[in-house]
Amino acid sequence: MAVAIEITRRDMVPAQLRTAAGRARDGRVARRMLAVALVLEGVGRKTAAESCGMDRQTLRDWVHRYNGEGLAGLENRAGAGRKPRLNPEQKAELAAWVEAGPDPETDGVVRWRRADLKRRIEAAFGVVLHERTVGKLLAALGYRRLSVRPQHPRADPAAQAAFKKTFAMR
Repeated sequence: MAVAIEITRRDMVPAQLRTAAGRARDGRVARRMLAVALVLEGVGRKTAAESCGMDRQTLRDWVHRYNGEGLAGLENRAGAGRKPRLNPEQKAELAAWVEAGPDPETDGVVRWRRADLKRRIEAAFGVVLHERTVGKLLAALGYRRLSVRPQHPRADPAAQAAFKKTFAMR
């Protein structure tokens, strides 16, 4: 047997709830408002829930949220989301790596690629990430996929300048 649920908040009458439901942009929120209006009018929980397309237990939960928070309690809430794999200190260290660039002796590369950063993150922090996730982290840190022209670590700038002077321009 369904037990009647009581609405303790009396700041709105059913007509005001229906008006608010008509202004609601989200249909799910409007249905919740209409169900609460039916309960305020004294309609049974099962009938009110079925007429608004929900289960009576769900309606009970919405009534409790309405009692506690008013109309704001009937709005949709976003989930907390997934916990970040890297904490802010690790992200700052990753940014420092990118700014400093790789060391050819220790890192074995002359420029960072996502695959190289993935390996370094795994070695330093013990966090296994996909290359695409590394790219998303870099984008979130404000880095774009720009690549400078590669330069050999043992390139001789003097020899390059001498070559440019002797090369005939047409």
